[in-house]
Amino acid sequence: MHIFVLASYAPSLLNFRGPLLRELLAEGHRVSVAAPQIDPQLRQRMESFGISVFEVPLERTGLGIVADLMFYRAVRHLMNKLRPDRLLTYTIKPNIWGAFAAYSAGVPSVAMVTGLGYVFTETDVRPSLRERAARLIARKLYRVTTARNRSVIFQNPDDRRDFINAGCLADPSKARLVHGSGVDLDHYARAPLPGQPVFLMIARLVSAKGVRDYARAALELRRQRSAARFQLAGPLDGGPDSIAVSELDGWIASGLEYLGPLDDVRPAIAGAQVFVLPSYREGTPRAVLEAMAMGRAIITTDTPGCRETITHGSEGLLVPPRDPWALAAAMIHLAGSIELSAAMGERAFERARMKYEVHAVNRAVIDILMG
Repeated sequence: MHIFVLASYAPSLLNFRGPLLRELLAEGHRVSVAAPQIDPQLRQRMESFGISVFEVPLERTGLGIVADLMFYRAVRHLMNKLRPDRLLTYTIKPNIWGAFAAYSAGVPSVAMVTGLGYVFTETDVRPSLRERAARLIARKLYRVTTARNRSVIFQNPDDRRDFINAGCLADPSKARLVHGSGVDLDHYARAPLPGQPVFLMIARLVSAKGVRDYARAALELRRQRSAARFQLAGPLDGGPDSIAVSELDGWIASGLEYLGPLDDVRPAIAGAQVFVLPSYREGTPRAVLEAMAMGRAIITTDTPGCRETITHGSEGLLVPPRDPWALAAAMIHLAGSIELSAAMGERAFERARMKYEVHAVNRAVIDILMG
């Protein structure tokens, strides 16, 4: 078959979907991809695998309908030109406009809801009237477009339930469930723990990821003269929920170590004792799976997507969302015992191996795609 994959963020095609694309190629399928702003190095890497690469215009964080319609027309043109056998989309704009474009071209489509995002998640920033209208429109559009999808894939049962209850999927029989995007256990190999307590968070710098909660917890522990180090990695986002540069600079001045955006997160995870993600909602957090594969104890929130990754007290600790004081208490608990962190990290690796191994997850996605 000819499989076309549509993304809103070009690096995710290899960072998140690379193993899936390679497995499709290994099974003899033709693979094409499209995304906005594909840099030459990324294009060259994908083309070296035998993937056909196309660029489409898309404002990933914008709310403008004109830009979205330009994206739709570009995707529809590709569907009509290439006539693939299946379209696979992920994230909200490709899911919505890709489904419309594929339907108009007579191409069966499968959408991956890798997280419900701003359509469902309340953040620290009060949404504007325009943003509230966009949420309402997005839910209505999802109901229309999922009627055109062959299947809709979810990464956790909470997302599936809330999506259906919100009226975004009129036919629940189309819903399928997989264990996230999987994690490559060979690439994210286990590494020994450092000799000192180091906490690490990796995420886009937006409030919905709990970045402010992590910073507040870390700076409170620094005020208590904790011997631990607190590291943060990830790119600034530029959207309405983004952390401002001035706020980040204040945290850095107070002792938070900012590692910036990382092309390879493995050295940072290897240098940490505990991985932290106090997100308000996820599909299945990829960074948590990577840390689990490398044998790290996890502190995350008791929220959809996050709570699926670990069992409280076994592979790590669950804390309430939007509660930096509870987060600080959990960090203090693990900072005081390298033995406890090591035991939790070992169980985290075993859970990643049994539940989230990338080839098993990809097999499930491919079976849905071909069905």
